[in-house]
Amino acid sequence: MLRQITFFLALAASSLAIELTPENYAAETDGKTVFLKFFAPWCGHCKALKPDWDKLMADFEGSATQLVADVDCTTEGQPLCDENGVQGFPTLKWGDASDLQDYQGGRSYEELKKFADENLKPICSLKSIDLCDDEKKAQIKKYQDMTVEELKSEVTVQEGLIEAAEKNFQDEVQKLQAAYEQLNVDKNDAIAKVKASGLGLMKSVIRSKESPEAKDEL
Repeated sequence: MLRQITFFLALAASSLAIELTPENYAAETDGKTVFLKFFAPWCGHCKALKPDWDKLMADFEGSATQLVADVDCTTEGQPLCDENGVQGFPTLKWGDASDLQDYQGGRSYEELKKFADENLKPICSLKSIDLCDDEKKAQIKKYQDMTVEELKSEVTVQEGLIEAAEKNFQDEVQKLQAAYEQLNVDKNDAIAKVKASGLGLMKSVIRSKESPEAKDEL
């Protein structure tokens, strides 16, 4: 009976779950502080987290200012995962839907719920400018005074900077990989030369001198 109750509770929670895609992202997150799980169905850690996450989603279902939701990085949600730099599963992010931050806390239900209760509050945004500090208000006004074309151009520039940073990272990682491979080759060559210089013979002679009765296997 207990297993049946648990099953139906899990089923009910999953039925309330919101799965975000590029098509519904703006509508579902509008005016809300969000807590999102970017996942892949085959991921073992994602499967382990699912019951607690589904329960958390049910806790905030229907909220006008808070959203806990899923993003499946293997289906329609993949563009959202790419846009937010998701590289491992599950990745949890939170905050303003247009400026998500990495969640670094614990992943038990109790830890997730505590974090959500304390942080999923109205924050500075276009719909809540009164919550913004003067610096953020000035930034919003600056962007509002720009034309759509100017904004798109600036977005392209900023995204280009991110791409450049990513490319630099990948290039440097490749250099490190090449250096590692060369060091490994050098190490193996050095070890081979030492062994070829007579190391094995020296050890055999030492054994024969220390144990005269031992048979010389040379």
